[in-house]
Amino acid sequence: MFKRFDQLLIDLPAPDHPDPDGAAAAQELLGGKFGEMSTLNNYMFQSFNFRGKNKLRPFFDLVASITAEELGHVELVTHAINMSLEGVTQDGEPDSGPLKAGGAMPNKFHFIPAAQSAIPGSSSGQGWTGDNVFNSGNLILDLLHNFFLECGARTHKMRVYEMTDSPVIREMVGYLLVRGGVHVVAYAKALEVATGVDIGKMLPIPSLDNKRFDHARKYEEQGIHQRLYTWSDSDYRSIDQIWKGNHPIDGQPLFVTEGMPEGFTIPEFSELPQEFAPGIGPDEFMEIANRLQKSAGL
Repeated sequence: MFKRFDQLLIDLPAPDHPDPDGAAAAQELLGGKFGEMSTLNNYMFQSFNFRGKNKLRPFFDLVASITAEELGHVELVTHAINMSLEGVTQDGEPDSGPLKAGGAMPNKFHFIPAAQSAIPGSSSGQGWTGDNVFNSGNLILDLLHNFFLECGARTHKMRVYEMTDSPVIREMVGYLLVRGGVHVVAYAKALEVATGVDIGKMLPIPSLDNKRFDHARKYEEQGIHQRLYTWSDSDYRSIDQIWKGNHPIDGQPLFVTEGMPEGFTIPEFSELPQEFAPGIGPDEFMEIANRLQKSAGL
């Protein structure tokens, strides 16, 4: 089971202008084939369906702990998209066409079914599908797939980073470049433990050097690329049997941190009367408030 906190993984900067193009591109990082919904569901179902986990505990713990982190990644990308869509349309009477600006946007799904917010789909508006989940039941094959999945995800992140100058999107991508790099190395190390093969030579790890990305460099300076979290108060500790040694890029020591990182405030999104969201006017709000007070005995 999972424990939830009302916080984000990083502090996303407030945008100074709407960026619907950046939001459309970032959808690929959320609901694309190599997006965070794919990494989450691949690892989640692999961990749920894991066989022989008592014998192979470090591998199960690795996949299970990364699953929990991916939930936070889905949340982070979603909020970055929502922040980028703030201010695209303006309130007005229906006949004035208050959503007309949405009709000219690159992803109209943001404005019709989703009320100016993120969708569980790709940059083309295609809905995410469970067909993106690979769970063969074969440990080494699944680990190899996960390594490949993280490499593909990293490539897409770098491309989206270069498609926008939005500080919100770039801050999100910069952080995920670092954390995704952690997962690339983690699965490579797991394959090396499981097979004895030097994965760095058999399948060269793609460049994990983030020095060229301003919004990623600072996270590496904080040592975030060296750290793998258990995402639990007491479980999944045996990942230290895999996550050890030195980082392949800068040679810094790797270490496991029990629990989770510090969280940051989740942004508050404004009401959108033009989208009928949340569709609660002043009169309805007062009625709801009165009913809540009565139910609380106040």
